[in-house]
Amino acid sequence: MVSTYSSPTKALLDRAEKISQGAEAKIYRARLHPAPSYPGSEGSAADAEGEQVLLKYRFHKQYRHPTLDASLTKSRVAGEARALIKCIRSGVNVPGIRMVDATEGVLGIEWIDGKSVRFLLGGGAEGEEVVEDDSEEPEGGDVIEEDDPLKEYGVTQDAVMKLIGTEIAKMHQADIIHGDLTTSNMMLRHPSSRKGLQLVLIDFGLAFTSTLVEDKAVDLYVLERAFASTHPQSEPLFAGVLKAYEKKMGKDWPAISRRLDDVRLRGRKRSMVG
Repeated sequence: MVSTYSSPTKALLDRAEKISQGAEAKIYRARLHPAPSYPGSEGSAADAEGEQVLLKYRFHKQYRHPTLDASLTKSRVAGEARALIKCIRSGVNVPGIRMVDATEGVLGIEWIDGKSVRFLLGGGAEGEEVVEDDSEEPEGGDVIEEDDPLKEYGVTQDAVMKLIGTEIAKMHQADIIHGDLTTSNMMLRHPSSRKGLQLVLIDFGLAFTSTLVEDKAVDLYVLERAFASTHPQSEPLFAGVLKAYEKKMGKDWPAISRRLDDVRLRGRKRSMVG
């Protein structure tokens, strides 16, 4: 007799809506654990359907040996969950964990009601190339104002840079290295949400623990390069990030600053060599 058993996690994935896919994982939106109803209790339709969550599913890789694939998948899911837990305990704004099934390769986290910083800074949606507009100004000197997505959030670009620098500093003070700091991996929680306006760091798939100044400097350098490639003329923006980071890091900043200069120099030499 052939077993037709499907694990609860697989059943959840079957019901979920796939919203994106990368080389390592598929991303789903799902409803988790409908809220229990009690006689005389009142709840919204959303509560009755259950909490909305984001599922990150590290699917099986056909090119890897099954035993190795299972081991790597389990290790990476557990590692990402540990990094999130450490951030949460250290007061860093990251998504809350809702479920972990390392064996199935699934991490369920809080759904963030908001937009990516990349989008809010005009960098477009993920995967879209940034095109600089070199067209001439309209005749007569009339300037066409573009809609600023940040207006809906009631903050300025400078305020967002301050939030970014502060959260990264809090993360580094907890000795967590993100490993992939980009504006796509930061979200601004909408001010109308339950927790209000927050800068939330996401996607800790490459995160690790380190006390080394070098690793923290490289983390900042990765973000600096991401700003340069995604947001043209972003030097003042990243300067705002570093200013807030410096203020939060305090006495630890000088060593990181010196190492960041060294990392920049090595990066320029590699660019020259090709």
